[in-house]
Amino acid sequence: MSKLGIAIVGAGMIGTVHRRAALLAGAEVRGVAASSPQRASEVARSWNVPRAYRSIEEVVTDPQVQVVHVCTPNHLHRPMAEAALQAGKHVICEKPLATRLEDAQALAALAATTGRVATVPFVYRYHPVIREARARIAQGELGPLHLIHGSYLQDWLLDPARNNWRVDPVLGGASRVFADIGSHWCDLVEWTTGERFAEVSAAFNTVISERGAVSGQSFSAPAAPAPMQAVASEDVAAAMFRTDAGTLASLTVSQVSAGRHNRLWFEIDGAKASVAFNQEEAERLWIGLPDQRQAFFVRGPGAGSAEQRRLSVLPAGHAQGYDHCFEAFVADTYRAIEGERPHGLPSFEDGLRSARIVDHVITSARTRAWTPIV
Repeated sequence: MSKLGIAIVGAGMIGTVHRRAALLAGAEVRGVAASSPQRASEVARSWNVPRAYRSIEEVVTDPQVQVVHVCTPNHLHRPMAEAALQAGKHVICEKPLATRLEDAQALAALAATTGRVATVPFVYRYHPVIREARARIAQGELGPLHLIHGSYLQDWLLDPARNNWRVDPVLGGASRVFADIGSHWCDLVEWTTGERFAEVSAAFNTVISERGAVSGQSFSAPAAPAPMQAVASEDVAAAMFRTDAGTLASLTVSQVSAGRHNRLWFEIDGAKASVAFNQEEAERLWIGLPDQRQAFFVRGPGAGSAEQRRLSVLPAGHAQGYDHCFEAFVADTYRAIEGERPHGLPSFEDGLRSARIVDHVITSARTRAWTPIV
């Protein structure tokens, strides 16, 4: 693989994750753009990269950049990804692909027209045991599916004094918790089962009506005292889906569940067996069998499906996690740029699919009615 030149737009927590994954995949970080030229200069010095870009225009006109990583707040995704694609760059754009379905449609269409590689980091697909679950379902080991159920729970917004740009619908979009983390669950379950959600009945609730003013704190930083502001986005959501095969699926999402840092969990129950996955304990896949029997498939390079083995870069007993998923996703994106066709690489079409689901979930929550996902 030739060395790709990349630029990272957005220097927050997720920007640093992109940078690390890019370096491990053999790319060269040519520069960084941030919330201000001063911030970009500070980060460029810290990262020891050649350029601090003052604007997206400077990024996309840099001839040494072949790939643009868009790691900004959600409302900037479309204009920045669009500028990069129109300039002939490949793009990795954080999810959600856009804050409106129409914008996601425009980006997916533009990516298809330009022929550039354009991906969205639905990186939980890259847990090795997820690949194992998908392979077993595809091979019929679970039989016809009876039920899908799960949750995605966090607690980082439990404190009313804590705030973030994601809470503001202008910056984050009309949905917060569902678009932010429910979208991950939906993408993962659809991709793992091979079934697509066909209709939804959803409900949103804002349980913390006021929060401290946004002060730029990170996920882990303590909240500073600040004036309180009204909250217009949901803290929790629940959704019931029916798939195109007729399977019922239920999902609960929350960013205010104490003690749950990043618990994406699902169980898929079939006529012959069940499987369950917990992202906080991602080394093993639970397998339920008839007659009250249970088993575990443990991640490792020596057993299981070909994709599970490919992604198990460490021996069993040496824990892999989120960072390995992200690294594998970025490396697969770069392989696609080199002409390969990595299995399961999430594209802008997948980002559009997610935006379509979120849009119809919002509609269902507002109308309190079952809503087709079309």
